[in-house]
Parts: sequence; C-alpha cells; structure tokens
Amino acid sequence: MTRSPGAACTDLRALPPLVHVSRQRGYTILALHGEIDIAAAQHIAPRLDEATHGPAPQIVIDLSPAEFFDASGLRLLCHARRRIHERAGRLLLVCPTPRIRKVMLSAGLIGLFHLSPALDEALPS
Repeated sequence: MTRSPGAACTDLRALPPLVHVSRQRGYTILALHGEIDIAAAQHIAPRLDEATHGPAPQIVIDLSPAEFFDASGLRLLCHARRRIHERAGRLLLVCPTPRIRKVMLSAGLIGLFHLSPALDEALPS
C-alpha cells in the first residue's frame, strides 16, 4: 500500500493479510504486518477482539513485521490491553523497532506494556 496525498480510501479486500495468527507455548501470537494505520486498524481490530474475547487470554502482539505504525496502531494496542486486563489475561509485546518504540514513548505508553525485542525472548520457557 503506497501513501500519496489525497489518495482515496483503501479497499481492505485488496490489502495483503495484515495479521498472522499463530499459537506457541500457550500464547496466541498476532503478528502485525505492513502499514499499521487507520485503514489497517479497521481490519485488525476484529481480529484482536476475537483473540481477546475469552477468559484470561494469553496474547503476544508482534510488531516485528510492521513497516509503519501511527496513532491508530497505538489505539489498537491500548484497546487490546484494556480487554486483556478486564479478562485477567496477559499481554506481551514484541517491538524491536526503535521507530515504533519512539512513537510509544512520545505517547507516554511505553511503560504500560511488557516489551521484548524478539518473540523468543517474549515467550516464557
């Protein structure tokens, strides 16, 4: 998805898969791919809700494959965190990209998440 000023809204059906879901060590892993912006958030939010609907969800959100991340991505993370907290679950965040960490830091959110630089480091043994 290429950004251009004045571009029309993106048809979500034309986007490559933005969320890859897998299971590992008892955790549901949601790897977010590509540009995590307002258009992508509309596609990702239902997947996050699905993954966090049950009691005590154990979730890892992996931002390693994300190429772009804006305030819409921050809203997704906060929404997932709230849902998981309400259900007495656990949220881990894989964020190796300094640019994304800087976005989180400037929004005052970095201390709200358990951050790891790699998936293997995030998952308990």
